[in-house]
This record gives sequence, structure tokens and C-alpha cells, in this order.
Amino acid sequence: MKKFDKFFNGYELEAYKLFGSHKKNKGVEFCLWAPHAKKVEVFTSRNWEEFTSLEKIDDRGVWYCFIDNMKPIYSYRYRIWTSSRSYVEKSDPYAYCYEKRPANASCIYDLDYYKFKDKKFLNNRNVGYDKPMNIYELHLNGFMKGEDEEFTTYKDLKKNLIPYLKEMGYNYVEMMPVFEHPFDGSWGYQATGFFGTTSRYGSPYDLMDLINELHKNNIGVLLDVVYVHFASDDYALVNFDGQPCYEYKEKHLAKSDWGSYCFDLTSNPVISFLMSSANFFLKEMHFDGLRFDAVSHFIFHKGNKDLGINVAGQDFVKRITHHLKTVHPQCILIAEDSTDYKDVTKPSEFGGLGFDYKWDLGWMNDTLKYYAMDPIYKQYHHNDLTFSMAYFYSERFLLPFSHDEVVHSKKTIIDKMWGDYDTKFKLCRNLYVYMYTHPGKKLNFEGNEIAMFREFDETKPLDWFMLKYPIHDSFNRLVKDLNKIYLSHPVLYKDDYNWDNFRWIDADNADQSIYTYYRYNEKECLVTVLNMLPCSYEDYRIGVPFSGKYEELINSEKDIYNGCNMCNYEPVRSHKIASHGYNQSISIRIAPYSAIIFKVKVTKDKLEKYYNPNKKTKKKKAK
Repeated sequence: MKKFDKFFNGYELEAYKLFGSHKKNKGVEFCLWAPHAKKVEVFTSRNWEEFTSLEKIDDRGVWYCFIDNMKPIYSYRYRIWTSSRSYVEKSDPYAYCYEKRPANASCIYDLDYYKFKDKKFLNNRNVGYDKPMNIYELHLNGFMKGEDEEFTTYKDLKKNLIPYLKEMGYNYVEMMPVFEHPFDGSWGYQATGFFGTTSRYGSPYDLMDLINELHKNNIGVLLDVVYVHFASDDYALVNFDGQPCYEYKEKHLAKSDWGSYCFDLTSNPVISFLMSSANFFLKEMHFDGLRFDAVSHFIFHKGNKDLGINVAGQDFVKRITHHLKTVHPQCILIAEDSTDYKDVTKPSEFGGLGFDYKWDLGWMNDTLKYYAMDPIYKQYHHNDLTFSMAYFYSERFLLPFSHDEVVHSKKTIIDKMWGDYDTKFKLCRNLYVYMYTHPGKKLNFEGNEIAMFREFDETKPLDWFMLKYPIHDSFNRLVKDLNKIYLSHPVLYKDDYNWDNFRWIDADNADQSIYTYYRYNEKECLVTVLNMLPCSYEDYRIGVPFSGKYEELINSEKDIYNGCNMCNYEPVRSHKIASHGYNQSISIRIAPYSAIIFKVKVTKDKLEKYYNPNKKTKKKKAK
């Protein structure tokens, strides 16, 4: 049948409309791809003992039947006969909903019932290159418990999450995978359903309503998607019709490093399956973007550069990003990639992988390693913080402190900091000022903003009680203030990927472990000072690019953040004293371990002087 040609050629984006269970008139039609099956039957919860045979309507392995008087309230399974005497029972790969684990049958579900009311938001969204992108990474059950003792719900999140995001100043939320998955501890990264949203937290309608409400509050919604591998549970995709359909046939390629199975990216039907899954969540569920997990495995075999280029993986990525961008030009595509492979964020039509952003995992690793270091040794590792700007403009990078950094005995962000209890907070406050003034979009995992010492546990909500302690509450206030500063100062996001927006003032003061740099536009200049040692200075001079009064925008050691309150209380005027290669300089106070942002107004005259420092200005005649 011609309607399946795109599916079998690997270019179908709406395979979920061709396959699965769909309401039709007063019944339901079932359609399945099972190329090696001898016979296929479907049986439902209306009567688990009643089997209905499907007819093979396409020689390429498409099976179909229609059951009259069937309502979208029943669950169902397929019985796939591999020979005259043996069969396997499987859930539907294209189901929109599944029974709540440990049950695993597919559910008949009518998505058309829910009507979104977010047209205004959708019409105004874009990829955000020159927009602020402050992302709150979320494990749905790890945020806040609702009325159900076991799982929070989409309805609970609608009530509790949205006000919190608005109060804190996050304009995007990134959900860890909501694909149906059997094991809670996989966090959704080993899935069995790639169109079905997990029933742990409620129905697909509930999730759609949560997304609709987030959009009404001008909060974008991103989703982690996992298209490298799938769970090994025998009721799902593995040996789907008695033989490999979704995984590689070769055993050494089929098994992944995680004990799961790798998708066969040389198979056109599998490619259509995965592209349709991505399109489904963008089109039908109204997600604004997708973050692709483990992109390194698409680039190199098993993510290992020594094993060589994964040709099929790279071809798949280029195909899926190209087609998604063709259909959804404003969708945001993000790569979680730990390699140094070039052109990840270059359009696929020009030879790149086609992503909009790439996680800067090099920046994350170098930064956290540096902040964990004894101050005695920091002078020998000064370049750990300056190195990122040497390569930053090679891709469009996003700065992540994600869930990966707060699990598996790695310690949480606050606990990674060097020193005793108080020093950890000082350094962590410093760290976040550095993060928010460094070019690149921002991502923080839930709990980072309250300085949690307990590692992430998918069974427990955040330790909200910690906010009763002043030092944690003060840290939370610092993060909130930084979020608001980031959102309200275009200089921190508008020209993120323009090399002219960032300048070092002094990148080489390793002896004192002090970093100074600035970012500027046509209206203002923000100067950042980072002191990485327990030393203080009453009269520290730095060169500045513009003349004027420099006012503290934020100081991590202010008393409201539980600091020592050694601040610059009054605006600091620049003077014509040369320093760091600039004709103007300011003298400031610097507290131990402090991070400070100064702001100064920029005018047209100052910009002309900045670009033409030797140009003489005419003096105005006295009246």
C-alpha cells in the first residue's frame, strides 16, 4: 500500500497515525508492523480470552483489523505468532498510553479530546539565539510530593511547579524523559514506549494540560528524548516478532553499554519510528524542543572515538534534525554530547549534525574540578577557567549543571566545593555568578538552587525543609537574584554567540587567582570580578573599557546572601589611570572568595571612544 511507502523508505514523520490503535466510528482499528510474524492477534481487557486476528495488508509486514463497539477505555496486547506453535505477547510500540507499572499492557487512547489554548505562545516562540534561556531541569517525581504518596502527578506540578518557576526566574523547564519505562531507577532513559507518556504521573491529557498551563505563563517546555537505545524487557521492542525488528541483528551491535538494546539505525522503518516519535512530542504534545541524550553514541560507535565514526548514527541525526527543522523551524534541538566532534550545531544541509545547542560538558568538568581544588594549588590550574573561552565560539554552547552531576556518589554541586561548610557556600555563590556571566544558555537541575547536600533520589522530593536554615535560604535568594539579573539584562544573552560580546580584562592573574572580564552592548557594560582565594583587598585596581560610575549589581558576599558584607556600597568612579591595557580604571574592595558584577551605562559617545580610543573629541566652547 502506497500510504506506507514513506515509512518503509525512512522518511515518515507521522507513523503514529498509520500504526497503533485509533478510534474510528464506534470502534477501534489496530495496525501493527511485524515483518517476521506468521500470524497476529489482538486481545483486550473487555475480554482477555477473546482474540481477534489481524489481516496482513502489506507484504512488507503491516497487519490490520477493526473491532466494532470498542471504546477507548480498554487496554490491549498483541499475540504475535512466530511459527505454528510458538508466539510472543507484546505491548503496542505506537500506543499513547500504558497501564501503570508493574502492569504493561497498552491502552486505547483518544488524543483528539484535549484542545490546547496556547496559540499565542506558539506563534511567538523561536530557537532563542538572542533570547534568555534559563532552564530548570526536572525529574517529575523528584520535585515535590503531591497527594499520592508514591508519585507526584501532572496536576500536582501544574499547581506547585509553575508558581515556583515564575518566582525563581526560570523561563524554560526541561523534563527528564516522560516515555513509558518499567524501572523507576532508569529515570526514563531506558524506555519501552516512545509515543506513550508514563502513566506514573497521570494521563496524556494531564501532561498536555500541564504544558498548556506552562505556555500560558510564558514558560517553554523541553523534553529529554532517548533514541540511542531501549529497555530490554521482553514484552516491549526486543525481538518484537520473534526476531530483531528494532534492534540490530548483529549481537555485538545490538547490546548497549547500559545493558539495553541499540536501535538499528540502518533500518528505514526504525528511522521512521524514531523520527515520528520526535515529531509526535513536538506536534501533538506541544513541547518546544528536544534534548537528545547520549549523542556521542550517534557520532562514534558506543560513544568511543577509538572505535571509529558511526556512519549510520550520524546519518540518522542529520536526517532527523533536518526533517524536524523543516516541519518545526522554531523547535529547539539540543545535543548532550561529550565529544570534541566539530559542527554539532551546524545545519545538516551544510554538513553539520543540525542541532541548535550543545551541552558544554568540557566547561562543566573543568569548572567543577577547579572549584573543588585546594586554593593552594589554584595558581597552577588558572587556565581551567579561561580555557572555555578559547573554544566557546566554535559551537553554540549551553552551560549545564545537570542531574548527571549530582548522582552516583559524585556529590551535589554545593558538596563538590572545596573547604568547610561555610567555605563551600562562599565558593558556590562565586560559582553561580561565574556561570551567569559566562556566555551561553543556562541549565540547572532541581535542588541546585537550594544547595542540597543529598544526592538526587527519584523516590524522594527535594529537601525543601533546608530553606528553614538561613544559609540555604540566602543561597536560594542569590540564585533567584542572578536569574532575574540574567533575564533583565540583554547584555548577558543577546549576543551570546558573538565573540565581540565578551572580553577578558585580566585572564592571567594566577598569583592572586583573580579573574576579571566584561560583557557589553550599546546600552550597558557589566564587569565581573571573581576572587578564588581567601584573601581580601581594600584597593584593588582593574582597567575598565568605559568611563563612568561603576555600581555593584550583585556581590556574592553581601549580608543578604550570608556573606561578610565587604562590599562597594557606593558607585565607584573611573579615573584616567591606565591599567590592564585600558586608559580608565577603578579601585574596588574585594572580599575573600567573592564574586562581583559591576554595571556602568554605555552611551553613543562612549562606544565611539571604545572603538576609536585615539580619536580626539572636540571641546565645547564656554558660553
